[in-house]
Amino acid sequence: MFESLKKKFSRTSEKLEEELIEEAEQENNLQEEKGTRFSFFSFGRKKEDEKEEEDESNLLPESEEEVKEDKADVSETEEVEEVKEEKKSRFWSRNKSDDSEDEKEADDEAEVEAEEVSEDEEEVEEVKEEKKSHFWSRNKSDDSEEAEDEEEEVEEVKEEKKSHFWSRSKSDDSDDVEEVEEAEEDEEEEEKEEKSHFWSRKKKEDVSADGEATGGIFSFIREKTIQEKHVEDILFELEMELLQGDVAMEVATEVVEGVKDNLVGKKIKRSNDIPELTYNALKDTVADIIDVPGKSMTEMIEEKKAQGEPLVVMFVGINGTGKTTTIGKLANYYLKKGYTPVIAASDTFRAGAIEQVTYHADNVGVKIIKHQKGSDPAAVAYDAVEHAKAQGKELVLIDTAGRMQTNTNLMDEMKKIKRVSKPDLVVFVGDALTGNDATEQAKKFNDAIDIDGVILTKADADSKGGASLSIGYVINKPIMFLGVGQGYDDIMEYDADWMLNQLFSDDEAMEAE
Repeated sequence: MFESLKKKFSRTSEKLEEELIEEAEQENNLQEEKGTRFSFFSFGRKKEDEKEEEDESNLLPESEEEVKEDKADVSETEEVEEVKEEKKSRFWSRNKSDDSEDEKEADDEAEVEAEEVSEDEEEVEEVKEEKKSHFWSRNKSDDSEEAEDEEEEVEEVKEEKKSHFWSRSKSDDSDDVEEVEEAEEDEEEEEKEEKSHFWSRKKKEDVSADGEATGGIFSFIREKTIQEKHVEDILFELEMELLQGDVAMEVATEVVEGVKDNLVGKKIKRSNDIPELTYNALKDTVADIIDVPGKSMTEMIEEKKAQGEPLVVMFVGINGTGKTTTIGKLANYYLKKGYTPVIAASDTFRAGAIEQVTYHADNVGVKIIKHQKGSDPAAVAYDAVEHAKAQGKELVLIDTAGRMQTNTNLMDEMKKIKRVSKPDLVVFVGDALTGNDATEQAKKFNDAIDIDGVILTKADADSKGGASLSIGYVINKPIMFLGVGQGYDDIMEYDADWMLNQLFSDDEAMEAE
């Protein structure tokens, strides 16, 4: 999820790191050192590891009785080992004398055999030496003459080949030397460019087993301070990329300003400080944006239940965003939590709408209140609320017809449904894949009937994350649920911490979890 946003955040960190390191190199304020180079997302993994270590350290120690039992077991084991060692020592001491006598006899026999073998070997060597001397004395004179002739012929051939080679290659030598010199100069220029450019070093880094790069760590001889000039261009690029990723204008501006406030003035000593500071600045800023305060639907059901009343929820939005399917998911969700929902089929305008919502109600096993097509949708909603009160049901889910925010007549009809049914919650259902359009739609519906919360569908397929990041902040209303699949169970209550973890964890870590 949100792969595009993750890449934008990571690139911002890399660009700032490159900017500061190149400036330090120009100032002769840079030195390379050994170590592990941390990536942008590695700081999220480090914090998770720290949490796990804290959890392990909080485990209760063993009781005193268990410790005593362990000590007793250890002492018994030591006694058994001592008995075994004593028996072994007695056994070997008893057999030691017998072994020594046998060893003496064996040694005497071995000495006799060795003397006989050495005498035989001396006789054989004498015979071999006599034969060799006779053979070499006979052939020595002939071999020396032949060897001298062969050496003279070989020398003549070598001299002839050398003279031929140098005469043939002399004209080409100058050209070859020039080509070699030019190649060496090109290599030197490339090496200089690689040394002056930080990212060429990064490419040559080795990668450790945990995915982090080893080598390419830099420290600053004199401590550097992040200034506004360092981040101005980088954050402008980030703002443009966020807008292209369907993030609302006010949210993109808030992200840029928040990151700038968090970074400018920070002092850094090592290159690893830069991605860590950028990671924390972005995460803190985004955390404030996505965490819009508000009660959850479950809390509100409990409050109404204590008053002996059902919680009435009215769903609004444009056509095709998944309102009816979301109602089926919520009915299933709260049915499994032990509540008894009822559905009102107040979309009497669209062909097939009543049949569709009836299909979902039958599948999950909840009661549906419906009238004929074309009837008054406000009357259907009213009857559903009265049914829930009479039967002691805790939740009323009102389906309404999809409508564009620009259709005045349908927007007026929606206001009538709200006025008659008096819902405790008006929830806007938007498609996460439509990005900034979903945010604009929510603004229009909020202006018309004052919505209380948002449900985003298809969040699992959202790579940009623009709507998820923007919609709650723009209308100042909380996201209540996220649709994360096509099944009835594929819905989850919105959690700002979970959302933040999705935005600031790399894909490999999430898959491992």
